[in-house]
Amino acid sequence: MIRSFRHKDLKELFLTGKSSKIAFILQKRIIRRLDALDQAEDLQDLNIPGFNFHGLLGKPKRFTIHVNGPWCLTFEWKDQHACLVDLEQYH
Repeated sequence: MIRSFRHKDLKELFLTGKSSKIAFILQKRIIRRLDALDQAEDLQDLNIPGFNFHGLLGKPKRFTIHVNGPWCLTFEWKDQHACLVDLEQYH
């Protein structure tokens, strides 16, 4: 379950299905990944082909799911919940 967002427009997209601040071309892929993240009970539930899910270096420990091109969803995982979910240009 997604517990919190770092990116306010990402939260709007998740709650309403639309956001004027996030590129329309990315929205469908982002929503699919947010739905999977919200339903995940374990990190291994996110090991889905095409998501390129993996851990990132650094503290606190964060994880990433590829969206498209340089865009990724990043998040922390605490007590079986995604926290501080963000949309970032990771590369």
